[in-house]
Formats: sequence, C-alpha cells, structure tokens
Amino acid sequence: MRKVCIVGAGMTRFGKYDGKHLPWRSLHDLGEEAVLMAVKEAGVEPTKIQAGYCGTVQGAPTCGEIILDELGMIGPGGLPVYNHENACASSLAAFRQAYMDVGNSVYDLVIVFGAETMTSPLGGLGPMPEMVAGMMGGGGGGKGEEGGGGGGAIQVPEGKMLLSDAGMLFPAFMAMLTRRHMYDFGTTMEQIAMVSVQSHKHGAMNPYASYRKEVTLEEVLNSRMICDPVHLLEICPNTDGGSAVILASEDVARRYTTKPVEVRACSLIGPVYKGKVLPNSIQSTVIASRQAYGAAGVGPEDIDMVEMHDDSAAFEVFTYEDLGFCKKGEGGPAVERGDLDYGGKAVFSPSGGLQSKGHPLGATGCGQLFEIFHQLRGECGARQVEGAKVGLVHNGGGLAGALEPMVMCIGILSR
Repeated sequence: MRKVCIVGAGMTRFGKYDGKHLPWRSLHDLGEEAVLMAVKEAGVEPTKIQAGYCGTVQGAPTCGEIILDELGMIGPGGLPVYNHENACASSLAAFRQAYMDVGNSVYDLVIVFGAETMTSPLGGLGPMPEMVAGMMGGGGGGKGEEGGGGGGAIQVPEGKMLLSDAGMLFPAFMAMLTRRHMYDFGTTMEQIAMVSVQSHKHGAMNPYASYRKEVTLEEVLNSRMICDPVHLLEICPNTDGGSAVILASEDVARRYTTKPVEVRACSLIGPVYKGKVLPNSIQSTVIASRQAYGAAGVGPEDIDMVEMHDDSAAFEVFTYEDLGFCKKGEGGPAVERGDLDYGGKAVFSPSGGLQSKGHPLGATGCGQLFEIFHQLRGECGARQVEGAKVGLVHNGGGLAGALEPMVMCIGILSR
C-alpha cells in the first residue's frame, strides 16, 4: 500500500440541537457544516474529490449522497458515495474503507464524514409525526421535513437480540464488567470516577465539546446511580453533531498542505467469540490494537495520546489495559497516578472524549480523527499534548452475543 494522509478536518460543536439547548438542526445540516469546514481547511476544490464515505446510524437512506448533493459536490459526472452503518463505529469504519481505497490506488482524494442527531424524537429529519417517521424505511430525496427515511430511537425487533430482550443494554453490560473488575483487582469507585473528572477537565478546554464544565470527584460519586455501580456522570450523553476528514495519497497531499498527517494503520474486526469468558477484557480491542501496532510499526510506548470510545468511565480503565499500556488489573492505580493525563504515559481523550465532548454515534469516529489530526499539527491550544507525534483512535460499536463489540476499529496516525 502507498502512504495515505489526512489533509483537512471539520467538525461541528457536539451538543443537543433540539431547539431547546441549541437551535434545531437536521443531521444533514450538521454533516454539511463539517464537510464544508474540512474542504476549506484542506484548500481542496470540491470537484477534485473523487469519492465520499458517510457514517450514520439514524440517518435517512443515501444520507451521504443527500449531504454532498446539497453542497453541490455531486457534479454532472456523478460521484461514488459509500454509506456505512456500524453503530458507534460507523464513520471510523467508513474511514477504514476510504483508507484502504486510497492506499490501494482506487482513488487519490476522498472525503469521509459522519452525521447524527440523537436528541430529536425524529432523528433530526424534520417535524413529522413520530409514528410516521418510525415506520418510514425510505422515500423521497431531500432533507429535513421533506426527506424520507426513519429516525428516532434505535430499536431491535423483539426476539432478534436475546441479550437486549433479557435487559443486557449498555449500562447493564458496563455495570457487570465494572463490578467484576472491582472484585478481581480491587478497582475502586473513586478510581473510576477520576476518569470522568479527567475527561470533563479536558472537555472544558475544547470549544467543540458538548459539556465544557469541570466536575469534582464528589459530584461524580453523588450523581444519580444508573446501573450499580455506574453513575450518571460516568456515562456519555446523547448528542448531535457532524464531523469530516479528507484523505489523499502522499503525493496529492503535498499539493495542499505542508503539514499532512499520515495514517499509519487502521484495523477493523468483527465480534470475537470468547471460548473462555474473559469478563475483564474486551478481546476485540486487544486483537485490533495488535494488528494496528504491527502494521504501523509502533507499540503502546510510542503513543502520545488516545481518543477512545469511553462511553463509560470504567471502559477507559479496561481499554488502558487492553491497549497494552499496563498489565491487566493495573488500570485503576494508573488512573490514580495520572498516567492517562497530561504529563503521564499517554493522554487519554484530550478532547474530553465521549464523556464530555459527547457521542453522536455516526459522527464520533471522524470526530476522534479531527482531534488527533489537529493535535499532531500542534493546533489544539490549551489542550495541546506537548510534543505529540503519534496518536491512536479507538472506536467500537454494538454488542455481540459473546459480550464483545460487534465491530472494533483502531487507527494510528503520526506526523
């Protein structure tokens, strides 16, 4: 494969565009803003882009085409657009396909983007009756109230997911893993809460974050119990947003920027079967990270920062271990020592992560890339990781029968 680089990135502020907290906006609006920002930053002529890759979960069918068409980026000659739905990892899975296509000379210049609205009852598609929106599986083109497509809550038909039918939703899943980690290794509630405190401290420095307010350890531990021992301030909020990155082959990248960021590796695997249950480890993280480290020629000791899928504060403890930054069971003390913070071994979630920045499903992966891209270019102001040279993106989605993510995607970038 030839070298692949990111030459520009765009992102909306993540937040609740529900008409109460922030002005109502459709997911197409949010996607368009992010795409325009990436195109402008890269200095790329839109007509030069050869393909588009879109990640969304609740978006209408052909969401990618709708967004690019509204921007006038689908010209007379047409433009191939690939839509990806892979739960929380949708846009990073789209990014992986784009990376492989550019690396294998299918295209030279492409755009990857994600968009999601989770706080509007209709998925941000428009003010239609909820029952109608939930029933719609397709329809006309366009966006907003004129568009077709479903929206609203993500629901799996009864009988299709035994785990969900039995109550194994994500809060319950994380609660069980957390309790087992506490039982096996003595990890404390205080250590887990410290992750949330750290993430909100980082998010307070990020203008794109949904929540820009620091929290204390006491506030986290005294927040409402969602699923024992997981507190409200230890799980990510429902969020809306858009994000985008532009990928180019190395020679094309040099035409647009003197500061390209190289994509060293991007691994993606499906659910892992646990022949022997390992309740304190996400094996897909272990396997995908090893693949990415091998392809990039680096190890945990070379990573300066990690944008990770911290949908629960405890997940950051597990992931620190599973990525190889410490031995299994040592994640809690590592958090307490500050190993995951500025001045530590590697800075985890300098953007504030899902905990503070928010988690708009399809937009999360490219949002993580946006942060790492600008960190490696030294453009993150107060939250800049000093001397950052290598960054890792960790993004999983869905829950399989073996209590593993349905998909795990890990990318490694460097300057």
